[in-house]
Amino acid sequence: MSRKIAVVGLGYVGLSNAVLLAKENEVYAVDISSSRVEMINNKLSPILDNEISDYLATKNLNLEATTNMNEACENADFIIISTPTDYNPKTNFFDTSSVELCVDAAVMSNPDSTIIIKSTVPVGFTAKLSMKYPGSVLLFSPEFLREGRALYDNLYPSRIVVGAPKENNYFHKKADEFVSIIRKSAIKNEIPIIITGRTEAEAIKLFSNTYLAMRISFFNELDSYAESTGLDARSIIDGVCLDPRIGVGYANPSFGYGGYCLPKDTKQMRANYDGIPNDVISAIVDANNTRKNFIAERILSKSPGVVGVYRLTMKTDSDNFRQSSVKGIIRRLRDVGVSMIIYEPSSDEPDYENIPIYKDLNEFKKSCDLIIANRYHHELDDVIEKLYTRDVYQTD
Repeated sequence: MSRKIAVVGLGYVGLSNAVLLAKENEVYAVDISSSRVEMINNKLSPILDNEISDYLATKNLNLEATTNMNEACENADFIIISTPTDYNPKTNFFDTSSVELCVDAAVMSNPDSTIIIKSTVPVGFTAKLSMKYPGSVLLFSPEFLREGRALYDNLYPSRIVVGAPKENNYFHKKADEFVSIIRKSAIKNEIPIIITGRTEAEAIKLFSNTYLAMRISFFNELDSYAESTGLDARSIIDGVCLDPRIGVGYANPSFGYGGYCLPKDTKQMRANYDGIPNDVISAIVDANNTRKNFIAERILSKSPGVVGVYRLTMKTDSDNFRQSSVKGIIRRLRDVGVSMIIYEPSSDEPDYENIPIYKDLNEFKKSCDLIIANRYHHELDDVIEKLYTRDVYQTD
């Protein structure tokens, strides 16, 4: 049975969900950006994701984008909230104001709808917020998406997690209905399902991302050891990862974990441990700073003239600069007076923090003495002699 679904917030999570659900349901996508709304209605993706772009262009989707929240939410069976929750270092918690405003607007527009929060929030947030709306169904369902593969990860989900109050049968019925909608829209048939408490579902999201950050930090520190002692990092990683209990995921060294999710989620996880004994959780946050300091010191040891920064993006096939690990390296080099230029073809700006941005790759290559790259690309093959990267597998 087709449902009317409103999706509020059209970043990677919101847009991939809207596209996923629009094959089988009537979907209204809401965003405050009129340019994003216009692009989606013209079947263009406002984010760099080839899969989403192809779906918008070639699939017959029942999808309409709008800036009118009330128009999208009225009569909706489900309202999905997927607005950003940036980490606020002053409060040591996510800024959940956009989620709160959207939930309030959704309840005002359609008090009978089921509201699904997909934004990443602190542990305990959904249960606390629901106290303001005792007559409303408010659930939490985390996303586990890779940037650049968001739609794929929705079509072939690793699991579906929905949080509902354990003692409320009606809420659980709505959680089951939402799971059915997702399963019908996905391609993967055998999908593990977890319906648990709302607070447990929030914890699943934060612990998952914190573990991924821990793996990245572990292999980055392995690489720091190898580079410091003259060992072959790739050989060591290959041998370690052949153990089936360890595996190969997230083992490729980098300048540090970055992107929108891992830096903020690990800090939020540490904040949630306030008053609870821990060593590992805090160390995961600290380890990322240590790695960036190490990388900066290795670059400085080469006594570079002009350092060329190859891409600000956090990974290949991404246009996301948010919390990119290379930005941390740039700040450290800038603070000691290193001259730098940046190659970033996807930027619309002439500079980044007064560092010139080049759009012409050949001019960029000619204008620097050392090139640093968090992730290698074949277009750097001809300047390999002046390249510094720790991307030993040349993959993301």
